[in-house]
Amino acid sequence: MSVQIIKQDDKPEWAVVPYEAYLELVEKAEMLLDVQDYDSAKASLQRGDDELIPSEIVYAILDGENAIKVWREFREISQQELAEKAGISVPYLSQLETNKRTGSIEVLSAIAKTLNVSLENIVPAQS
Repeated sequence: MSVQIIKQDDKPEWAVVPYEAYLELVEKAEMLLDVQDYDSAKASLQRGDDELIPSEIVYAILDGENAIKVWREFREISQQELAEKAGISVPYLSQLETNKRTGSIEVLSAIAKTLNVSLENIVPAQS
């Protein structure tokens, strides 16, 4: 590869490379970033900081199913158990899961904590 070095005050300031070499360097830099992102995600999973979520869970929520119910069923927690741990009644939880009621931030936070998800994962998106 032919490289032209441009100096200023007798120190290398710029390197001019053929355009094809430049494109190859950009591609390799992007690949390196992808590998680093992969390694970071893998380490996060190994530390237990993150988890893999089955696509069925994601699609169910995207298709409009109630996120609290989807996460509760994924975690294999009964309505009774979730209600007790979140400090609410089963009928109230049932109303949340059927979208007949909206919960307060405190209640939704308690549910999210019990389900081990972030609040953003169970709060319906505002349109």
